Amino acid sequence: MTAKRIDGRALADSIQASLRERVAQMRSRGQTPSLDAVLVGSKDNAARLYAENQGRQCEGLGIEFRLHELPAGAKYEDIAGRVLLMNEDDSVSGIMVHLPMPEGVDEYRVQRLIAPEKDVEGVNPANIGNVVYGRSSLVPCTALAAMRMIESTGVELRGQTAVVVGAGNVVGKPLAVLLMKAEATVISCNVHTPDVPALTRSADVLISAAGVPGLITADMVKPGGVVVDVGVNRVESPDGTTITCGDVDFDAVSKVAGWLSPVPGGVGPVTVATLLSNAVDASAKTFGG
Repeated sequence: MTAKRIDGRALADSIQASLRERVAQMRSRGQTPSLDAVLVGSKDNAARLYAENQGRQCEGLGIEFRLHELPAGAKYEDIAGRVLLMNEDDSVSGIMVHLPMPEGVDEYRVQRLIAPEKDVEGVNPANIGNVVYGRSSLVPCTALAAMRMIESTGVELRGQTAVVVGAGNVVGKPLAVLLMKAEATVISCNVHTPDVPALTRSADVLISAAGVPGLITADMVKPGGVVVDVGVNRVESPDGTTITCGDVDFDAVSKVAGWLSPVPGGVGPVTVATLLSNAVDASAKTFGG
Protein backbone atom coordinates (compact mmCIF):
# COMPACT_ATOMS: atom_id res chain seq x y z
CA MET A 1 0.00 0.00 0.00
CA THR A 2 1.21 3.49 -0.83
CA ALA A 3 -0.56 6.38 0.86
CA LYS A 4 -2.17 9.10 -1.20
CA ARG A 5 -0.50 12.43 -0.55
CA ILE A 6 -2.65 15.17 1.03
CA ASP A 7 -1.21 18.10 -0.91
CA GLY A 8 -1.38 21.18 1.30
CA ARG A 9 0.03 23.49 -1.32
CA ALA A 10 -2.66 22.52 -3.85
CA LEU A 11 -5.39 22.91 -1.23
CA ALA A 12 -4.01 26.30 -0.19
CA ASP A 13 -4.00 27.41 -3.83
CA SER A 14 -7.65 26.40 -4.13
CA ILE A 15 -8.60 28.33 -0.97
CA GLN A 16 -6.71 31.39 -2.18
CA ALA A 17 -8.35 31.24 -5.61
CA SER A 18 -11.76 31.42 -3.93
CA LEU A 19 -10.52 34.23 -1.69
CA ARG A 20 -9.20 36.20 -4.67
CA GLU A 21 -12.64 36.09 -6.28
CA ARG A 22 -14.36 37.05 -3.02
CA VAL A 23 -11.98 39.95 -2.40
CA ALA A 24 -12.50 41.21 -5.96
CA GLN A 25 -16.26 41.26 -5.35
CA MET A 26 -15.79 43.16 -2.09
CA ARG A 27 -13.49 45.72 -3.69
CA SER A 28 -15.99 46.25 -6.51
CA ARG A 29 -18.37 47.42 -3.77
CA GLY A 30 -15.76 49.79 -2.37
CA GLN A 31 -14.83 47.43 0.48
CA THR A 32 -11.12 46.68 0.96
CA PRO A 33 -10.30 43.72 3.23
CA SER A 34 -7.27 44.30 5.44
CA LEU A 35 -4.87 42.61 7.83
CA ASP A 36 -2.77 44.35 10.47
CA ALA A 37 0.21 42.44 11.89
CA VAL A 38 2.47 43.29 14.82
CA LEU A 39 6.14 42.30 14.51
CA VAL A 40 8.59 42.65 17.37
CA GLY A 41 12.24 41.98 16.74
CA SER A 42 15.32 42.29 14.57
CA LYS A 43 15.66 42.77 10.84
CA ASP A 44 16.48 39.15 10.04
CA ASN A 45 14.49 36.38 11.71
CA ALA A 46 11.91 33.75 10.87
CA ALA A 47 9.04 35.95 12.02
CA ARG A 48 10.13 38.73 9.69
CA LEU A 49 10.35 36.36 6.75
CA TYR A 50 6.87 35.10 7.56
CA ALA A 51 5.55 38.66 7.81
CA GLU A 52 7.10 39.62 4.49
CA ASN A 53 5.67 36.52 2.82
CA GLN A 54 2.31 37.34 4.38
CA GLY A 55 2.48 40.80 2.86
CA ARG A 56 3.20 39.39 -0.60
CA GLN A 57 0.31 36.94 -0.37
CA CYS A 58 -2.07 39.68 0.78
CA GLU A 59 -1.00 41.85 -2.15
CA GLY A 60 -1.64 38.99 -4.56
CA LEU A 61 -5.16 38.56 -3.17
CA GLY A 62 -6.03 42.25 -3.00
CA ILE A 63 -5.95 42.40 0.81
CA GLU A 64 -4.42 45.54 2.33
CA PHE A 65 -1.55 44.54 4.63
CA ARG A 66 -0.17 46.83 7.32
CA LEU A 67 2.89 45.79 9.34
CA HIS A 68 3.35 47.44 12.74
CA GLU A 69 6.98 47.06 13.76
CA LEU A 70 8.29 47.42 17.31
CA PRO A 71 11.94 47.19 18.40
CA ALA A 72 13.42 43.96 19.76
CA GLY A 73 13.55 45.45 23.25
CA ALA A 74 9.85 46.31 23.36
CA LYS A 75 8.18 45.70 26.72
CA TYR A 76 4.76 44.18 27.39
CA GLU A 77 3.30 47.65 27.84
CA ASP A 78 4.54 48.73 24.40
CA ILE A 79 3.07 45.69 22.64
CA ALA A 80 -0.15 45.73 24.63
CA GLY A 81 -0.60 49.43 23.92
CA ARG A 82 -0.28 48.88 20.17
CA VAL A 83 -2.81 46.02 20.22
CA LEU A 84 -5.29 48.06 22.27
CA LEU A 85 -4.98 50.99 19.88
CA MET A 86 -5.75 48.70 16.94
CA ASN A 87 -8.74 47.29 18.80
CA GLU A 88 -10.21 50.78 18.94
CA ASP A 89 -9.31 51.71 15.35
CA ASP A 90 -12.34 51.24 13.08
CA SER A 91 -10.04 50.97 10.03
CA VAL A 92 -8.50 47.80 11.51
CA SER A 93 -10.61 44.66 11.03
CA GLY A 94 -8.06 41.86 11.47
CA ILE A 95 -5.14 41.65 13.91
CA MET A 96 -2.38 39.11 14.39
CA VAL A 97 0.74 39.22 16.54
CA HIS A 98 3.85 37.45 15.25
CA LEU A 99 5.70 35.22 17.68
CA PRO A 100 8.04 34.86 19.43
CA MET A 101 7.61 37.67 21.93
CA PRO A 102 10.71 39.26 23.51
CA GLU A 103 12.12 37.57 26.58
CA GLY A 104 9.96 38.27 29.61
CA VAL A 105 6.79 39.02 27.62
CA ASP A 106 4.00 36.45 28.13
CA GLU A 107 2.44 35.75 24.72
CA TYR A 108 -0.82 34.66 26.38
CA ARG A 109 -1.21 38.07 28.04
CA VAL A 110 -0.79 39.73 24.65
CA GLN A 111 -3.07 37.35 22.73
CA ARG A 112 -5.95 37.72 25.19
CA LEU A 113 -5.96 41.48 24.53
CA ILE A 114 -6.84 41.10 20.84
CA ALA A 115 -10.51 41.92 20.26
CA PRO A 116 -12.19 38.55 19.53
CA GLU A 117 -13.89 39.86 16.37
CA LYS A 118 -10.49 40.99 15.03
CA ASP A 119 -8.49 37.93 16.14
CA VAL A 120 -7.75 36.34 12.77
CA GLU A 121 -5.47 33.64 14.24
CA GLY A 122 -8.18 32.56 16.69
CA VAL A 123 -5.72 32.68 19.61
CA ASN A 124 -7.76 34.83 22.01
CA PRO A 125 -9.10 32.49 24.73
CA ALA A 126 -12.60 33.83 23.98
CA ASN A 127 -12.42 32.48 20.43
CA ILE A 128 -11.02 29.15 21.56
CA GLY A 129 -13.87 28.98 24.07
CA ASN A 130 -16.40 29.78 21.35
CA VAL A 131 -15.19 26.72 19.46
CA VAL A 132 -16.14 24.60 22.47
CA TYR A 133 -19.58 26.18 22.73
CA GLY A 134 -20.23 25.94 19.00
CA ARG A 135 -20.68 29.68 18.57
CA SER A 136 -19.66 31.52 15.44
CA SER A 137 -16.09 32.71 15.88
CA LEU A 138 -12.69 32.94 14.24
CA VAL A 139 -11.40 29.38 14.67
CA PRO A 140 -7.70 28.78 15.47
CA CYS A 141 -6.02 28.61 12.05
CA THR A 142 -3.90 25.49 12.37
CA ALA A 143 -6.73 23.43 13.86
CA LEU A 144 -9.07 24.54 11.08
CA ALA A 145 -6.37 23.87 8.47
CA ALA A 146 -6.00 20.29 9.75
CA MET A 147 -9.76 19.82 9.43
CA ARG A 148 -9.64 21.09 5.85
CA MET A 149 -6.85 18.62 5.09
CA ILE A 150 -9.00 15.76 6.39
CA GLU A 151 -12.09 16.97 4.51
CA SER A 152 -10.07 17.18 1.28
CA THR A 153 -9.64 13.38 1.34
CA GLY A 154 -13.41 12.88 1.09
CA VAL A 155 -13.36 10.64 4.17
CA GLU A 156 -16.57 10.89 6.21
CA LEU A 157 -15.72 11.78 9.82
CA ARG A 158 -19.10 10.90 11.27
CA GLY A 159 -18.79 7.71 13.29
CA GLN A 160 -15.04 7.40 12.70
CA THR A 161 -12.45 7.12 15.46
CA ALA A 162 -10.16 10.14 15.47
CA VAL A 163 -7.04 10.25 17.63
CA VAL A 164 -5.25 13.55 18.31
CA VAL A 165 -1.70 13.25 19.66
CA GLY A 166 -0.90 16.50 21.44
CA ALA A 167 -3.25 18.55 23.60
CA GLY A 168 -1.96 22.10 23.16
CA ASN A 169 -4.30 25.03 23.66
CA VAL A 170 -4.02 26.39 20.11
CA VAL A 171 -4.04 23.16 18.04
CA GLY A 172 -4.72 19.91 19.91
CA LYS A 173 -7.61 21.00 22.11
CA PRO A 174 -9.60 23.03 19.55
CA LEU A 175 -8.95 20.35 16.92
CA ALA A 176 -10.45 17.72 19.21
CA VAL A 177 -13.55 19.89 19.59
CA LEU A 178 -13.85 20.42 15.83
CA LEU A 179 -13.65 16.67 15.32
CA MET A 180 -16.39 16.18 17.92
CA LYS A 181 -18.56 18.68 16.06
CA ALA A 182 -18.04 16.55 12.95
CA GLU A 183 -19.47 13.64 15.01
CA ALA A 184 -16.26 11.63 15.17
CA THR A 185 -15.37 9.64 18.27
CA VAL A 186 -12.35 11.53 19.58
CA ILE A 187 -9.43 10.37 21.70
CA SER A 188 -7.02 13.09 22.88
CA CYS A 189 -3.52 11.98 23.90
CA ASN A 190 -1.03 13.91 26.01
CA VAL A 191 2.39 13.19 27.54
CA HIS A 192 0.77 11.21 30.37
CA THR A 193 -1.44 9.01 28.17
CA PRO A 194 -0.55 5.31 28.63
CA ASP A 195 0.04 3.06 25.63
CA VAL A 196 -0.35 5.72 22.94
CA PRO A 197 0.51 3.24 20.12
CA ALA A 198 -2.51 1.08 21.01
CA LEU A 199 -4.75 4.13 20.72
CA THR A 200 -3.24 5.39 17.47
CA ARG A 201 -3.61 1.97 15.87
CA SER A 202 -7.37 2.26 16.44
CA ALA A 203 -7.56 5.57 14.57
CA ASP A 204 -9.41 5.89 11.29
CA VAL A 205 -8.07 9.44 11.38
CA LEU A 206 -4.81 10.21 13.19
CA ILE A 207 -3.52 13.74 13.73
CA SER A 208 -0.17 14.41 15.39
CA ALA A 209 0.45 17.86 16.85
CA ALA A 210 3.03 16.97 19.47
CA GLY A 211 6.14 18.63 18.04
CA VAL A 212 8.28 15.48 18.39
CA PRO A 213 10.27 14.44 15.29
CA GLY A 214 9.56 10.87 14.16
CA LEU A 215 7.06 10.24 16.96
CA ILE A 216 4.54 8.43 14.75
CA THR A 217 6.01 5.25 13.29
CA ALA A 218 4.51 2.73 10.86
CA ASP A 219 3.53 0.28 13.61
CA MET A 220 1.40 3.01 15.25
CA VAL A 221 -0.85 3.53 12.21
CA LYS A 222 -4.03 1.70 11.20
CA PRO A 223 -3.67 0.31 7.65
CA GLY A 224 -5.56 2.54 5.24
CA GLY A 225 -6.11 5.31 7.80
CA VAL A 226 -5.83 9.06 7.30
CA VAL A 227 -2.73 10.60 8.90
CA VAL A 228 -2.33 14.37 9.19
CA ASP A 229 1.04 15.66 10.43
CA VAL A 230 0.80 19.05 12.15
CA GLY A 231 4.27 18.91 13.69
CA VAL A 232 6.93 21.35 12.47
CA ASN A 233 10.38 20.50 13.78
CA ARG A 234 13.83 21.76 12.86
CA VAL A 235 16.42 18.97 13.10
CA GLU A 236 19.99 18.41 12.01
CA SER A 237 20.42 16.00 9.09
CA PRO A 238 23.36 13.56 8.79
CA ASP A 239 25.26 16.01 6.57
CA GLY A 240 25.01 18.74 9.22
CA THR A 241 22.36 20.86 7.54
CA THR A 242 19.13 21.82 9.29
CA ILE A 243 15.91 20.48 7.80
CA THR A 244 12.22 20.77 8.58
CA CYS A 245 10.30 17.61 9.39
CA GLY A 246 7.05 16.62 11.04
CA ASP A 247 6.05 14.24 13.81
CA VAL A 248 5.48 11.37 11.37
CA ASP A 249 8.09 9.03 9.90
CA PHE A 250 6.83 9.87 6.41
CA ASP A 251 8.59 7.19 4.36
CA ALA A 252 7.64 4.31 6.66
CA VAL A 253 4.07 5.47 7.38
CA SER A 254 3.40 6.07 3.68
CA LYS A 255 3.59 2.29 3.23
CA VAL A 256 0.74 1.74 5.73
CA ALA A 257 -1.60 4.74 5.67
CA GLY A 258 -4.28 5.39 3.07
CA TRP A 259 -3.76 9.18 3.15
CA LEU A 260 -0.77 11.10 4.51
CA SER A 261 0.21 14.77 4.65
CA PRO A 262 3.85 15.79 4.19
CA VAL A 263 6.00 18.29 6.11
CA PRO A 264 6.77 20.71 4.60
CA GLY A 265 4.00 21.21 2.06
CA GLY A 266 1.13 19.96 4.20
CA VAL A 267 -0.75 21.76 6.96
CA GLY A 268 1.57 24.81 6.85
CA PRO A 269 0.39 26.36 3.55
CA VAL A 270 -3.25 25.64 4.45
CA THR A 271 -2.76 27.40 7.80
CA VAL A 272 -1.59 30.54 6.01
CA ALA A 273 -4.51 30.39 3.58
CA THR A 274 -6.88 29.89 6.53
CA LEU A 275 -5.43 32.95 8.27
CA LEU A 276 -6.10 35.05 5.17
CA SER A 277 -9.60 33.57 4.92
CA ASN A 278 -10.24 34.58 8.53
CA ALA A 279 -8.96 38.08 7.72
CA VAL A 280 -11.43 38.40 4.86
CA ASP A 281 -14.25 37.07 7.08
CA ALA A 282 -13.39 39.63 9.77
CA SER A 283 -13.32 42.44 7.22
CA ALA A 284 -16.64 41.36 5.74
CA LYS A 285 -18.24 41.60 9.18
CA THR A 286 -17.03 45.17 9.62
CA PHE A 287 -18.67 46.01 6.30
CA GLY A 288 -21.87 44.29 7.37
CA GLY A 289 -21.34 41.31 5.06
